[in-house]
Order: sequence, then structure tokens, then C-alpha cells
Amino acid sequence: MSTRILITGGTGFLGSYIIKELVEKGYAVRALRRSNKLPAWIPSEILEKTEWVDGDVLDVVALEDAMEGVDVVIHAAAIVSFVKKDREQMYQVNVEGTANVVNTALEKNVRRLVHISSVAALGRTTNGGHVDEEKKWEENKANTHYAKSKFKAELQVWRGISEGLEAVILNPSTILGYGDWHSSSCAIFRQVYEGFKWYTPGINGFVDVEDVARATVLLMESNISEQRFIVNGDTWPFQKLQNTIADAFGKKRPTRKTSPFLLSIAWRMEKVKSFFTGNRPLLTKESARVAQSQTWFENGKLLKAFPEFSYTPLEQSIKKACEKYAGTIVDMQR
Repeated sequence: MSTRILITGGTGFLGSYIIKELVEKGYAVRALRRSNKLPAWIPSEILEKTEWVDGDVLDVVALEDAMEGVDVVIHAAAIVSFVKKDREQMYQVNVEGTANVVNTALEKNVRRLVHISSVAALGRTTNGGHVDEEKKWEENKANTHYAKSKFKAELQVWRGISEGLEAVILNPSTILGYGDWHSSSCAIFRQVYEGFKWYTPGINGFVDVEDVARATVLLMESNISEQRFIVNGDTWPFQKLQNTIADAFGKKRPTRKTSPFLLSIAWRMEKVKSFFTGNRPLLTKESARVAQSQTWFENGKLLKAFPEFSYTPLEQSIKKACEKYAGTIVDMQR
């Protein structure tokens, strides 16, 4: 295929799977990276077929060079964090970085932009409830700084659209799959494997990483523009998610239900522990709030637009990921 694609955030969890989907479909892929460290969970033959370019979304000159001769940009670079010390950098990368991508795409006459946002950018409401693509952002305490940064990033994309850029937006829910279980949503698997005993009463959306990659490429190949699409496999209680992961690993299920009071103690203890150890806290005030919220994300718009697309059942996604994580652990112990 003659279409040349640039992807930002190509070494990240989702970005790497988007590269895999693109390469397997025969596309010429160029990827922006900040370091030489490549995603170990992606087959090396896929990574070898990718043209890697050093730089990041805050480096306008590097972006200009990377977009030279490019037809489509898939913007997947972002920082996901609920830790206070990361906020300044998160806003820079997520908002200023997206503005740079939009501006450079306009300048370089890039034909199409696919922006990877998040359901967080749609905003949560204090009382929870159902969320679809028509939801309007509301400022309230239920929204994390990550959510605010992704909402502001989307505004940059809508600005680009108003200036003539052809673009479409994906809003994935919490992404599950095999990756680096020390970071991103992959850490859920490590917590359960290591015997985490607590579960929260929260309800949230979850989706297979390969489903999000497939949806990204489908939307890239389509003529759909000036729209957003929630990408959500199913909406589950956090307890069901943790139980399913525990069962797949053959580990004990979490048995202790947290309360708002216990969570408030836990995140404060984590904050103190982090101060003395220098390690990142496992729980913060913001992530504790998300763990208690109950939000259902609708997924019908994408299915209606692409009748051939179907979501992988979460039980199947979790089983597959757990088998790969367990295999990696065995390999490391040899």
C-alpha cells in the first residue's frame, strides 16, 4: 500500500499494538520514539519493519521531519498518571504535544489525523451513570487531571478540524492486554498476581488492546471525519475484573471490600510511603476516586459504523494476557 503512516507514542502499550496491526496489513509505518527501548511484548519482526524516528511531540522540528511525506498521522502519544508530581509534564505532553501534532499536520498538508483520546475526556459525573459520544464535558471533582488534559487535547483536535484538518477521535476505556505490567493499566495484572487483597465497589469500562488497535486502523481507513467513537468492550465492576484475572492466574481472589473511608486512609499512607521510599504510589487521591465511581460506557456507535467489527469478550482477553504474563515470569525464573 502506498499510504505512509506516522504514529506518535509507538513504543507505548497501545501504540505498539497499532503498529503491529498496521504492519500486518502491509502499511509503511514510521514511528516517533523518545528512547531506543522498544516494546518487548511485540514480535521483533514487526518492530524491524517499522521506520523509527527519534524525537517527541514537544519537539516541533522533530515532528516536522517525521511528518515529511506522510499521508496519515495516528497520534497515540500521551502520559497517563494520577500522581501530582507528573501533572506539569502530563499537561505539556497531552495538551501542548497534541497542539504541536495538529499544527504540524496542517502545515505539512497531512491528509488525515486519527487522535487517540480516552473516555476520560468525556468527563465523569459525580453520581456516575451512562456515557456516550454526545456527553458534554462538565467541570466537577469527579474528573482527574488526566481527564482534564485529554479533554483539552481534544479541543486542539477540534480546532484543527475547524482549520481544515480531516480528523477522527477514538475514546478507549481502560485498555487490557499483555504489555509492561509495571506501567499503565497492565499493572492491574501484576497487583492481582502478587496477591492484592482489596476490591472496590466501582464500575468501569474495559477493552482489549488489540480491539482498540483494530478500531484505530478501521477508522483510519474510513472516510469518517469530525466524529468521536467510544471503544469499550464491556462495562464491569472492578471486583469482577480482579476475580477474572485471579482465576486466570490461579491466584486467590481479593476478598476485602474497600470503603471511601478505607481508601482515604490508603492513599494517604501511600503518599507518605512514596515520600520516604521515592517509589511511585500504588494509589493516589485521584485513582481512589476513580476506583469508587460507577460509570457505564456505551459502545454502539462504533458497532453501527462497522458491522463487521466485534469486541473480544473480556474473559477471553484476560485469559490470553494472563497466559502470556505467566509465561514471561517462567522465562525470567529460568
